[in-house]
Amino acid sequence: MTEQDIGTAEPRRPGPGRDAFRMRRPDRSREGASGRRRVLRNTLLAAAALPLAGAVWIGVTGLLARSELIAAERDLDALRQSVAPVPGAASGAVPTSAQERERELRSAAAHAARAHRLTTGPAWYPAAALPFLGGPVRTVRGAAHAADRLTGDVLSPLMRALPPATPDSRGDGMSEALMTLQKHAPEVVRAARAAAEVQADVHELPRSTWLPAADRARAGLAQQVDRLGPVMTDASLAARVLPPLLGTQGERRYFLAFQNIAEARGTGGVPGAFAVLSADRGHLSFERFGNNTEMATAKTDLDLGADFTARYQGSEPTRVWANSNMSPHFPYAARIWASAWHEHTGERVDGVFAVDPATLSRLLRVTGPARMAGGTELTADNVVDLTERASYAMYDDVARRKAFFVEAARAAAGPLISATGDMRRLPALLVALNDAQRDGRLKVWSAHAAEQRLIEPRSYSGALPETPGPFAGLVVNNAAGSKLDYYLDRSLVWEANGCSHGERPVTATVTLTNRAPVSGLPGYVTLREDSPPYRTRPGDNRLLVSYYAGVGAALTGATLDGRPAQLAPGVERGHSVYTLDLELPAHSSRTLVLHLLEPHADRAPVLLRQSLVTPLRATLKPGGACRV
Repeated sequence: MTEQDIGTAEPRRPGPGRDAFRMRRPDRSREGASGRRRVLRNTLLAAAALPLAGAVWIGVTGLLARSELIAAERDLDALRQSVAPVPGAASGAVPTSAQERERELRSAAAHAARAHRLTTGPAWYPAAALPFLGGPVRTVRGAAHAADRLTGDVLSPLMRALPPATPDSRGDGMSEALMTLQKHAPEVVRAARAAAEVQADVHELPRSTWLPAADRARAGLAQQVDRLGPVMTDASLAARVLPPLLGTQGERRYFLAFQNIAEARGTGGVPGAFAVLSADRGHLSFERFGNNTEMATAKTDLDLGADFTARYQGSEPTRVWANSNMSPHFPYAARIWASAWHEHTGERVDGVFAVDPATLSRLLRVTGPARMAGGTELTADNVVDLTERASYAMYDDVARRKAFFVEAARAAAGPLISATGDMRRLPALLVALNDAQRDGRLKVWSAHAAEQRLIEPRSYSGALPETPGPFAGLVVNNAAGSKLDYYLDRSLVWEANGCSHGERPVTATVTLTNRAPVSGLPGYVTLREDSPPYRTRPGDNRLLVSYYAGVGAALTGATLDGRPAQLAPGVERGHSVYTLDLELPAHSSRTLVLHLLEPHADRAPVLLRQSLVTPLRATLKPGGACRV
């Protein structure tokens, strides 16, 4: 090899041997382990991030759902305002159109549906199943679902059943309303069932979670559906009963009694003026008016059963018109009045209604004032005082005063009939009637057995329920023949105590106050027709005070003003009844305390409210549940 060759030759790489050169093979076992570690790490990171992402998703969608529910609530508030306008503004205000109501409902339904969709994503279901953390999630999901069902399954059918409000009404508003209600009756019945299901679902949601905001939302929703439930029940009943009741299947005639609540009777007040009301396909008219003088000679041989006879035979309610409604069970009085009217005139009626001056006050607030023939104006603010107090000072002659009552009823009837035909005022009129029946001042009885079976469980039937359970009822009947109950105050405190072998001790405290002045009242108001053997002053009153306890209850003791008292026991429709003949001097209060054993008294009692001039003040103090 030359020197040139040596200079240009490529140098050798060191190696294990001559001319040896080898490639190093990669370590695949190490690379596989590293890859698996990367996959595992990423998986763990993803698994760790998934709950966080789910929580963020639930938080974001929950806030969005909350916004949608608030928007739906705003639309529903506007809808309520349009459907049930303020009565005072009803006579002059232009009602919200059906298109506007439909738009408000569609908007509310769309918001509620979006809230429901936002809370049904893949993150919500597993989160709701978590034992502790999932409580608020279940509440929010349930609230959104309930709102969706309320707008879609409940309110939509109900709105379709409402008649369109048109400013150019032709005077047949009630007739149109009945036609619309009859057309959509099956939908309303299904909507009522849906409302009951939603109510049950809402009450199954968690009541107390770690998120107070969710708890408050659930409580507010429960309050709303609890208020809606009875409304839908009434709507379902109205859809089935109201059309035939108001003559869609043939003309109906009803006996309408005006109760004078200045003289207390079991159903409210003594029957005074009356009218015969005709209904023909929703068109109402009054055929005649009269007063209790005409009915004083009306009698009936109606048999209302052995228990009724045993309790009231001394008062002869089927023979003495003024005593015909001493029982608080309105169907008894209604049947007596219908039968007596048939005996008196030969005419049969299809049912009986009862109202009082407080009911007229509510109606006049919708219809506006009514003017009597002599120029006296009846208004919502003066009708109770005018008919129950002032008229007794205005007229010394009994016949003229009774004629005044009839004329007042006739005057109020005119605007009322006009309002039933005016679609602009009809919604507010229905609201006023609903308020009156809720307070026990409007009562209804049907002579048609199928209708009466549907009506009787509702409060406006005035029926005394026969079902077992805790019950509290204070009923007074004026025993003096005076008109002093205008000045009567009543209070009832019902308190359950400890448990005793399936029964519970209950204390019922009744306080009665006579606010009548000791002078200055007309003689007819303070008249004592009972002619007591003891000395009395003008303004002194006398009452038969009856306490209605639960079915099977027993009295263990009673005191009157702190001294032992003896009460007469009785039974009415299964209820134990205890009665005291009580003298109530003017400007005095008497306190009656009853100690009872009530079976199954582990909840608040059903309260019987007798509607007089001044409402009953009732305080209920149920104890906790008794352990078996």
